[in-house]
Amino acid sequence: MRMTVLSAAALVSMVATTALAQGSRQDFTLVNRTGYDISEVYVSPGKANDWEEDILGDDGLEDGDSVNITFRRAGKTCIWDLKVVYSDDDSSAVWHDINLCQVEKITLRYNRKSDTTSATFD
Repeated sequence: MRMTVLSAAALVSMVATTALAQGSRQDFTLVNRTGYDISEVYVSPGKANDWEEDILGDDGLEDGDSVNITFRRAGKTCIWDLKVVYSDDDSSAVWHDINLCQVEKITLRYNRKSDTTSATFD
């Protein structure tokens, strides 16, 4: 019985260490399939009154490219908002209440006929 408890404790420790090494549970990949370049990307906790800093910095996200967005530390919240700004005219698109604890990839698309940007969450 004592050996089983010790084995279980060792297994939990290994799983926890592996999870920490893999990064934050809110990390995701953003894929741009809009047909336009994106100059800025903001990710902020849901219901926040302001946007965090542009996570692309001086870089942009060209059409057809993707970027891995990683969080430096695990946050307490899973619900986040996302905002992208397009390079050509500074227009933006916003999505609210994305559960980043369940999403690994966000793909953005633009429909010229309806003039709307949509996102799929995988």
